[in-house]
Amino acid sequence: MSRIIVITSGKGGVGKTTCTANLGMALAQRGHKVAVVDADFGLRNLDLLLGLENRIVYTAVEVLAGECRLEQALVRDKRQPNLVLLPAAQNRTKDSVSPDQMKKLVNALTKVFSYILIDSPAGIEMGFQNAIAPAKEALVVTTPEISAVRDADRIVGLLEANGIRNAHLIINRIKPAMVAQDKMMSVKDVQEILAIPLIGVIPDDEKVIVSTNRGEPLVLAAEASQRGLAGQALQNIVRRLEGETVPFLDLTPPADDFLARLRRLFRPTE
Repeated sequence: MSRIIVITSGKGGVGKTTCTANLGMALAQRGHKVAVVDADFGLRNLDLLLGLENRIVYTAVEVLAGECRLEQALVRDKRQPNLVLLPAAQNRTKDSVSPDQMKKLVNALTKVFSYILIDSPAGIEMGFQNAIAPAKEALVVTTPEISAVRDADRIVGLLEANGIRNAHLIINRIKPAMVAQDKMMSVKDVQEILAIPLIGVIPDDEKVIVSTNRGEPLVLAAEASQRGLAGQALQNIVRRLEGETVPFLDLTPPADDFLARLRRLFRPTE
């Protein structure tokens, strides 16, 4: 049976699309047939992060309008044949597609693909309703910032209200040194607020920015050093999705950062 997973958040810019591209690629690397669906009509970006923007001919809107077959709109990734992209239309609004139409599209994909990952737009309006309509599971992405966490909490409530109770949390762009200095929310802080199971913690890493700009998902890097801790964390999320028990990465800051914090604590006050 196919797994239909929506990747969502309340706040924009927290890394949903980056997670979708990398998790889709990592699942395909493990031998699964994977379709990633861009549900952000009007503001699509998933094609850019996968480096497939120049290969789009048809989009989901043309499929629904009967102007092409679903197979014609699917863009296959030449680097990983198990992965395909169903792109969103860039010149249509989110209202141009209905939740029922999204269900129809995704249900057609389940005949071929074992994983369908839906990249949800930010916010809680029609685009969000479209993205969650066909989903059976959810990955809620947030950064450890109070505004992002508050918006994610709203999303968790909406997922439950729409019958999606199998939701897991991804905390993105965490900076261990800032957490140690009490300048950033910790993983535990975020977990206590959102109260859904944690499936991944991704450290802040400039390699993510480089890979995004190149249209090359980080998990494609041949060497572990090129993937960095962020790439390893993304691969670990996929392993947990598949039921493996994988310990979370040790993101304890280096000893010199810890000692610096101690020195600040015991510095004489003026």
